[in-house]
Amino acid sequence: MNSFDLLVSLKHAGYLRDGCEKMWWPNAGSFEVVAGSVLTQQTKWDNVEISLTNLKKHSLLSLEALSEADEYLLRALMQKCGFSGQKASRLIMLSKNIINDFEDFETFQKEVGKEWLLAQKGLGHESADAILCYACLKPVMVIDSYTNRLLKSYGYEFERYEDIQEWFYDGILSSWDKTMQLYDDDIDETTLWARYHGKIVEFCKENLRGKNSILNILDI
Repeated sequence: MNSFDLLVSLKHAGYLRDGCEKMWWPNAGSFEVVAGSVLTQQTKWDNVEISLTNLKKHSLLSLEALSEADEYLLRALMQKCGFSGQKASRLIMLSKNIINDFEDFETFQKEVGKEWLLAQKGLGHESADAILCYACLKPVMVIDSYTNRLLKSYGYEFERYEDIQEWFYDGILSSWDKTMQLYDDDIDETTLWARYHGKIVEFCKENLRGKNSILNILDI
């Protein structure tokens, strides 16, 4: 099995059907994704949505507003996410650093790289790649705990985040023409990786069994 075979199986199983929520992450291409990538650490997405809604109601879901936000107010608005004090301070600092180094979100989208993101307090590989893919619309495959657990269920063990990511890139890029033939619409590389990650998450949410195992219902 390689990553192309896995994609074919997920697609045939009907996960994240074509044309439905094209980029998978809500409001992809917006600053909201940057905030969401921090808030979603160690918490459920339902709680993230509540916190994002609270920020919207208080007109705080923008780069400029968050950079000047009151930390105690942010803590209260993001309480559902857990570690709200830590996340509030990190969001404020991240927003200030984006403004200091890029001036605005549009420039950040175009120019930011993973090295800069990893240098920010509280951002690891997964969060950085989520921002690159879903906020900056760059062709990056996000590797999360679901991805790792799915591959482990097929006997694949990796030592580093980058090794898992490379496994995905190798299988798809070596079968690029066949990959493109899977889609009726004119899909671009960013959307491909975004939707691939989304398919894995949706599959694992339905098929997780216990802490580490996944019920294998994919025909690979």
